Amino acid sequence: MAIRVGVQADSREECVEGLAQLVDVGYVPVMLPALVTGNRWIARAVPPKTTVAPAGDDPGRGPAASG
Repeated sequence: MAIRVGVQADSREECVEGLAQLVDVGYVPVMLPALVTGNRWIARAVPPKTTVAPAGDDPGRGPAASG
């Protein structure tokens, strides 16, 4: 399941401010403010990735052969 957070505002400035608040708490912007129908502004952000695979850790490979 993908988690996305949206900002909806009446002006571009309000939308930028809402997106900036999300970025301040660690969210990553995936859609910058855009004007949509009804003269509304929207933007989207996603939570940061919290897990990173260690370097060299490839679960698709078996143990390395020695020799």
